[in-house]
Amino acid sequence: MNYRSIDLSSWVKVGEGGNGITYENPAEPDILLKVNNARLNNLDTIRQEYDLSEAVAALGFPTPAMHEIVRVGENHGVIMERIQDKKSIFRICHDEPERIGEMARLFSSLARQLFSTPCNTDFFPSRKQTALDGLDQSSFVSKKHRATLRSFIEALPDSTGCVHGDFQPGNVILSGGKPYWIDLGRFAWGEPMFDIGHLYLSCVVYSKMKPAREIFHLTREQLLQFWDLFAKDFTGQEDHAEFDRQAARFAAADMVTRVHYAKPTFLENPFFRLQLGPLMKHF
Repeated sequence: MNYRSIDLSSWVKVGEGGNGITYENPAEPDILLKVNNARLNNLDTIRQEYDLSEAVAALGFPTPAMHEIVRVGENHGVIMERIQDKKSIFRICHDEPERIGEMARLFSSLARQLFSTPCNTDFFPSRKQTALDGLDQSSFVSKKHRATLRSFIEALPDSTGCVHGDFQPGNVILSGGKPYWIDLGRFAWGEPMFDIGHLYLSCVVYSKMKPAREIFHLTREQLLQFWDLFAKDFTGQEDHAEFDRQAARFAAADMVTRVHYAKPTFLENPFFRLQLGPLMKHF
C-alpha cells in the first residue's frame, strides 16, 4: 500500500517520550504527527497501534482520533487528532507539584475504570501470552529466574479486563478536565497487576536514572511520592507494603513482556539484567 509522504521541514517537534517524537504543523493546527523511535518504527508496529487505538476508542475510552499512516523519509508515522490545550498527568505534576496527590488519585480512578472494562479477547492480545513470548526472547534472564517467572506467569488467572501495557501517567493527557489515553500500541486483556508493575517500574525502579526522570519530567522524590499516593488510593490502605511486593513481581514480568514488542540492544541487555535481579528477590 502506498502512503502519503510527509516533509518534516514544515513540522516542528513539540514532544518526545520513550516511544517516539511528536510534531505539529503551524498550517494544520488540529493535527499532530507521531514518529516512533527507530526500533518501533516499522510498518507492522505502526499499523498495529493505529488499529488498536481505533478499537480502544470503540470500547468507550477517550483517545485522540487516528487519521492516517504516512511516510516520513524511509520510515512511517501517524497523523492524529491534536487535543488542544492538553497536558499529561506527569506534566501537570511537574508544573504544579502541589497537585501530585490530586493527580495520583485521578490516575487511580482511571485505572479502576480501565481494569473493570471487559476487553475484546478475540481482537486484543493476551497480556499473559505476550509475557510468556517475551520471556522466551529475553536473553538477559538467567535459567533460575526464567523458571521462576514462567511458573509465576503461567499460574495467573485469565482475567479479561483491559490493560494499557504502557501504564504510566505520561500516557494520560488532560484537556478541559477530560482525560484521554494515548500510546496504545500495547493495549491488551489480562491481569491488571501487569499495568501496576509497569507503573512501579516507572516510579520506583527507573526513577533512579536521570534519562527516565527527564522523560517523566519529575524528580525521584516526586515519582516516589506519586507511587505512594497512588498505591494508598488504589488499595484503600495506608500500609501498602504487600501491594508493593506484588507490584515488584509484576514489574519483573512486565520487563520481559516489553521484549515481545522491542528486543533490547546489546547495551541494554546488561541494564535489564541488573534491574531484574533486585525484583526477583520479591518472589
